Amino acid sequence: MKEGLTILTESELLHFKTLAKNTLQDFDFDRLHVQFSIRCQLIEYKNISLVLDVGANTGQYVGTIRQQGYVGNILSFEPLSEEFAQLSENASQDPKWECKHMALGSYNGLCEMNRAGNSYSSSILPMLDKHLSNAPDSIYVGKETVSISRLDSLGQEILGGHERIYLKIDTQGYEMEVLKGCERVLDKVEAIELELSVVPLYDRQILYQQLIQYLDILGFDLVWMERGFSDQTTGEVLQFDGIFLRR
Repeated sequence: MKEGLTILTESELLHFKTLAKNTLQDFDFDRLHVQFSIRCQLIEYKNISLVLDVGANTGQYVGTIRQQGYVGNILSFEPLSEEFAQLSENASQDPKWECKHMALGSYNGLCEMNRAGNSYSSSILPMLDKHLSNAPDSIYVGKETVSISRLDSLGQEILGGHERIYLKIDTQGYEMEVLKGCERVLDKVEAIELELSVVPLYDRQILYQQLIQYLDILGFDLVWMERGFSDQTTGEVLQFDGIFLRR
């Protein structure tokens, strides 16, 4: 990780937020949602040999990229027990797909994870009303104590000889903590895909402005955006998916 990383001051952040919000309003997300797989196109362009699927749930993301043509190695991470059991079953017939039963973050140990009624909205962070009002089925229905690790601490055990990695993070507001735990392996990462929230959906969540700034300092440029979670009443974008490439 580069030395001297700084977070925007309050006035700078306000300026950046206004500029970025205006930019988002000008984006035609439907036009950006192309029919071919931009992910697999970028994976091929960057000669990726390993996809890290962080926050795998039951393997929906892997199913998508496999269907779209990616045939390389995948390592999925899922902390919740029921979801991991289904994930492992789904991966059992794919010799290039491995799974780890853990969350990734900025420390090693245990943490409490909130289980959502729809499963895929589960998060370490408390959910806010904005999320719940637009997705009532995401209400938390329980908690589970799970193992959490820095990706750095797993080292060569998981990376092997792979030097060109695609890092996908879907951790429901916990993206920055995952990135903080990757500092010693980021030199092997060529592309990062993660959810970027326009408004807070989880308590203490880092929003898109600071994530974009953080990744820019680390040498990654935002190259693609796709509409994600939207307000059911107004249609405004609450969250979008972004892909960043190493410059």
